[in-house]
Amino acid sequence: MTGKPASKPETPLRHGWTTGACATAAAKAAYTALLTGAFPDPVEIVLPRGERPSFALARTALDGEAATAGVIKDAGDDPDVTHGALVLATVRPGPPGTGVAFRAGPGVGTVTKPGLPLPPGEPAINPVPRRMIAAAVAEVAAAFGGGGDVVVEISIPGGAELAAKTWNPRLGIVGGLSILGTTGVVVPFSCSAWIHSIQRGVDVARAAGLRHVAGCTGSTSEAAVQRLHALEEQALLDMGDFAGGLLKYLRRHPLPRLTIAGGFAKVTKLAQGAMDLHSGRSEVDFHWLADRLEECGADPGRVAAARTANTAKQVLDSAIGLPLADHVAAQARRVALSVLDGAPVAVDVLVVDRDGTPVGRAGA
Repeated sequence: MTGKPASKPETPLRHGWTTGACATAAAKAAYTALLTGAFPDPVEIVLPRGERPSFALARTALDGEAATAGVIKDAGDDPDVTHGALVLATVRPGPPGTGVAFRAGPGVGTVTKPGLPLPPGEPAINPVPRRMIAAAVAEVAAAFGGGGDVVVEISIPGGAELAAKTWNPRLGIVGGLSILGTTGVVVPFSCSAWIHSIQRGVDVARAAGLRHVAGCTGSTSEAAVQRLHALEEQALLDMGDFAGGLLKYLRRHPLPRLTIAGGFAKVTKLAQGAMDLHSGRSEVDFHWLADRLEECGADPGRVAAARTANTAKQVLDSAIGLPLADHVAAQARRVALSVLDGAPVAVDVLVVDRDGTPVGRAGA
């Protein structure tokens, strides 16, 4: 591929903490206060990879029956929708022998569909954060003579509004956010949360028995797929720029049919072999695109102009009467099938213009 690669930031980006890490710190502080009458501030926790970060408490409350502690989530330099959110943990004594039970407080969602790591009816507190909280409870119980039988309720004020900006509603998580995290650490611009949502979308679709799903680069292509195939909402996977993340997960967890849909430039990058279609991490190779235009029968003048074009749209506009978008879609389909590496997934590719009108197809 030609062109200047995406530049890295000149200064290191600051890492942050997941909602799961914040919930663990809040729960540890609350249980400590329930047993001792005092909140540790800051409170230190142990992450799955052994790191021991400390968290300042933003809110505390204690009465005879419950203790509540709150931590403000710091996502570092990652553009995380939950950055700055208050994560609250309220800890109450539970019946002897019951261990740690979890509840969803205001702003934390409840699972309603199968296919997620938790069964329907459970609070959307993912398995790793649950293990982290349970380990913190056990640590406090050992230190201060508690039984470790508690009910932990996690809340995020305003979480229901924040959840509307995520894919939770589509995944069947209602009422608020999920408490997430596998390492406790947010790596800036790792896009792990987005890829995680793609994977959970595949899991939900498989559990629902769907046979046809679509991975779209944006809302325009998604609307075009809905018009074309009348797919239900949970069949629409929020692929965004992460074609590789979707295809690699489907390779291990196949579904019968996948439609990939996007604008001409992004599908061109997939056709070139790019797995991340973001403008900062991959570029259209205009020499490659000019070669495809030539294969479609364009005259030498149009081919030469394509090599020095400014945008992919400019090349597509010059290809009136030629099946360039179909040609690019076919190559993108070949790349997708190569990544799927024999997995039983039938693939078709749809290219749309900026108005959502289909301009190219392959494998339909």
